[in-house]
Amino acid sequence: MSSKIKIVFMINSLYGGGAEKVLQTLLGKLDKDKYDITLYSVLNNSFDASIYPSDVTYRTIYQGFTKKNFLNKLLFKMLNKFISFSYHNFSPTLFYKWFVKGTYDVEVAFIEGYSTKIISGSTNTKSKKIAWVHIDLEANHWTDIAYKDLKQEQICYKKFDHIVSVSKSVQDAFSRKFDITDRLTVRYNPVDQKKIINKSKEKISLPEKEILRLVTVGRLEDQKGYDRLLSIVNRLNNEGYKFELWILGEGAQRELLETYIQKHNLDSIVTLHGFQSNPYAFIKASDMFICSSRSEGFSTVVTEALILEKPILATNCSGMSELLGDNVYGLITENNEEALYSGLKKILDDQSLIEFYKEKSIKRSKDFDIEETIHQIKTLWE
Repeated sequence: MSSKIKIVFMINSLYGGGAEKVLQTLLGKLDKDKYDITLYSVLNNSFDASIYPSDVTYRTIYQGFTKKNFLNKLLFKMLNKFISFSYHNFSPTLFYKWFVKGTYDVEVAFIEGYSTKIISGSTNTKSKKIAWVHIDLEANHWTDIAYKDLKQEQICYKKFDHIVSVSKSVQDAFSRKFDITDRLTVRYNPVDQKKIINKSKEKISLPEKEILRLVTVGRLEDQKGYDRLLSIVNRLNNEGYKFELWILGEGAQRELLETYIQKHNLDSIVTLHGFQSNPYAFIKASDMFICSSRSEGFSTVVTEALILEKPILATNCSGMSELLGDNVYGLITENNEEALYSGLKKILDDQSLIEFYKEKSIKRSKDFDIEETIHQIKTLWE
């Protein structure tokens, strides 16, 4: 019997973002009799261990406080400062040698930025190296915080055998940004239909729906455009439209959004539900899903909303045309506040469009075959 294929996945954090959710699905579908899997998180943050497979080995780069005494905290703080200094001032090769343990057949940087730079430092000439790109880096080059300059980032990407984009538009943007035209491939995100549908049926205490309910899910960050979505909600509310909005997620903009809600007396209209381990019950209990993002890669949560047969209103960012066609399976607006406002106003003025796009979502939901998607991913290293 042949030995298992040893794979290491590196991700920036295990917190509940879209890439993390995709990784959870992928890990859950890899045969543990065939693969020996190690998952590294760059940051040591708390996460819901029940949503990750138990037979995966978990490790972190930055260290957490195992004890609460002062000396322990001081030592770990000093260690983490040294790790940060090493990351920014030493070569990826030296950093990898110091902080990544083990020898692997496949090394996967499952997200851009820190993870990609670290895995690029591997000197294992026998391993297959794969980098995932989940977002349009031309429109949102957030990874510049992880590198000295664009040239260093480009050099790191050239260390990989495959650079995997989650949509064709993400791949095209990546190629333009980094002037790389080889080793590029597209693999769509695996989405577990059965799990999503079953989770959506779980009994969760939610308010009874009295008016049209809109829902959106994502990190409370500038990328997701919730600031402009609240501005739109405020305009429509002042114009007399009746609806409510649920926002699920946590992030750096929570205080900003809360302040806006209070200032404009939107407390009875907008609810910030925070991070939810089961967002599917909330989506199911709503009438329509809104994606207000300034940039995306291939939106996992829009895919999930389609699976739950919800009509979609989305801004035109990477991956949307691949998901929704040319306004076939959902309504896509230009990627600005005025266009999104007009799109939502159009829906509110003619709510028969909700039923129309719901029928389109039902049709589109049948296209997400997780087994074929997983098979296509495994071809990268098998």
